Amino acid sequence: MKCFLMLLMLLPGLLTAASDDAAFAVAREKMIREQILERGITDSRILGAFRRVPRHLFVAPSYRGQAYGDFPLPIEEGQTISQPYIVAIMTAVIAPSDNKKVLEIGTGSGYQAAVMAELVREVYTIEIIPALADHSKKLLQQLGYKNIHFRTGDGHVGWPEAAPFDGIIVTCSPDHIPAPLLEQLAVGGRMVIPIRYSHTVQDLLLVEKLPNGKLKKTNLISVLFVPMIRSHAR
Repeated sequence: MKCFLMLLMLLPGLLTAASDDAAFAVAREKMIREQILERGITDSRILGAFRRVPRHLFVAPSYRGQAYGDFPLPIEEGQTISQPYIVAIMTAVIAPSDNKKVLEIGTGSGYQAAVMAELVREVYTIEIIPALADHSKKLLQQLGYKNIHFRTGDGHVGWPEAAPFDGIIVTCSPDHIPAPLLEQLAVGGRMVIPIRYSHTVQDLLLVEKLPNGKLKKTNLISVLFVPMIRSHAR
């Protein structure tokens, strides 16, 4: 009888959680269909990754109702979680595959790292803000990701001892491409990075390292990311 009464007390909370999960699943499918698939990203592996990663867990509880909207959202320390489509295009142009190793500069909420970890062998992610680094590491480990490596530090210097990387994703905007990141990009590898020309003008660049060592740069779209900061600026 005691166990039955305890179950009755817990039941409303369990039903609410189940209802929330169902609502988020519907919102996630709508996001994938309208914001990603209909904008031309059709790779089934990438769509599957977005389907498996619960985006609402990467934002503050007060923003969870907006987590699947077609816009960025604020997170801690004055940073942002990118618009879903931007995460999708940055993921797609890296051309992720099971055998690749990817470096991410700017862990932030951890959402991009989670999506990428669904698609590649290993993700190395660096965050310069300790509070964000700690929070995202805890969340990603709670979600069961075993193939993500974490570092708190200056993203400009990359992760030289783990290089070369098949892909590099930069989720904050410098005013130039840091030389160490170019050095750590494997031949045949791809980097996607937002370059800041002014406070309001940024381009998302795809940088490919060709077999002859030369770089091929392609402007993808105009974007607006938070600035990339260096350790001496903090």
